Amino acid sequence: MSPNSSSTSPERIEPGDSYVQSFARGLAVVRTFSGEAPAQTISEVAERAGLTRAGARRILLTLQHLGYVEAEGRLFRLTPKILDLGFAYLSSLPLWNLAEPVMEDLVADIKESCSAAVLDATDIVYVLRVPTHKIMAINLGVGSRLPAYCTSMGRVLLAGLSDAELDARLAASDLVQRTPKTETDPTRLRALIEQVRVQGWALVAEELEEGLVSLAAPIRGRNGDVVAAINVSGQQHRTPPVVMLERFLPKLLAAAHQISSMIGGAK
Repeated sequence: MSPNSSSTSPERIEPGDSYVQSFARGLAVVRTFSGEAPAQTISEVAERAGLTRAGARRILLTLQHLGYVEAEGRLFRLTPKILDLGFAYLSSLPLWNLAEPVMEDLVADIKESCSAAVLDATDIVYVLRVPTHKIMAINLGVGSRLPAYCTSMGRVLLAGLSDAELDARLAASDLVQRTPKTETDPTRLRALIEQVRVQGWALVAEELEEGLVSLAAPIRGRNGDVVAAINVSGQQHRTPPVVMLERFLPKLLAAAHQISSMIGGAK
């Protein structure tokens, strides 16, 4: 699965009287653009969004008029203004403003990158990242997506779901063997997530990318639910799992607890 690929939630909402179909179609058009398809013709957008060519054209021209899309010849592409929609979400939640200085202090202390993510269907979506230096072949930033099943933050977030929700997310996940160490067996994967529930943190070593070790902890809201996750990542040759657990886990848990307490979620 691509970091920027979109996912369909296992919990579908059936259209009713309050469902605005034209708005839904507009969002479908926006979601057709990705790292694999940054520029598209009207016909390509229509095919990917499941619309008629005329319908896709009307929506693209509307988005162009509003400044969210630009055209060059027959090709349409998103403009940077589309980021306003994502930043509206980020700025509406004080959590990220509160979390950033805590994460910056953690990075300054341990000299490794720290990120925060939320769960969206079968993916995690990065909402904050404080890097030190590049350690991954995947270029990550705010808005980047990764599969939940093979990432430390993903397993923390999946562990925060009910049993029924967890089963639905795993059933909808494309369990790809990304490295020789990626766990793709649903039964063993669920057992690993159950372990994360019990211990309160997740360690994933070389399942997403060879050489990458990642350690994650939950951020909890007022009712105790897991609302986000933060992690620290390092290189296997520099910080193998045993070293990461010894040196980083207490500090990561303390940072997660501090952020949770700021939003009223720490016990």
